[in-house]
Amino acid sequence: MTEPAPVNLIDVGDPDGNRCVVRVTGRYQPGVLTGHDVLRADVLISASFADARLELSMVQRDLDISQHDLTQLAPGKGATIGGARGLSLSFFMHEDRTLSLTVEDPDRMSLALAIGPQETWIQDHRQRLDRVRETWPSEVVETAPMSYEWSSHRRG
Repeated sequence: MTEPAPVNLIDVGDPDGNRCVVRVTGRYQPGVLTGHDVLRADVLISASFADARLELSMVQRDLDISQHDLTQLAPGKGATIGGARGLSLSFFMHEDRTLSLTVEDPDRMSLALAIGPQETWIQDHRQRLDRVRETWPSEVVETAPMSYEWSSHRRG
């Protein structure tokens, strides 16, 4: 079985070349019960002063939080992705709808970036999130604390 093509979960940028992409590349440990639903992602940051590629692991709960927090993002509010396992991305929307993005990787770097995104980026995020969920659906069920089994919906 071939691995699906990568899917951009987040792709926000502006005409000045400031850009953040969170590209889901696959499952962390496909076929291994405890690592199957963990998704691998590359975080690509571009700006005049930085060009970075960092790694991020996400579980289904991270996708749920991303869906809730980013779709509720409004002027004066923020949203964070990751952080529990190292790398975190924090978005804050200003009154003029520009974003402040803070990327913190405790082992490598911290940076702040201002992005003036397209007006439709949050709606685009919803569609991207749906595509990630369709491509890599949750296939593991936690039946008790630290006890897992395959979902009856598993593709195989």
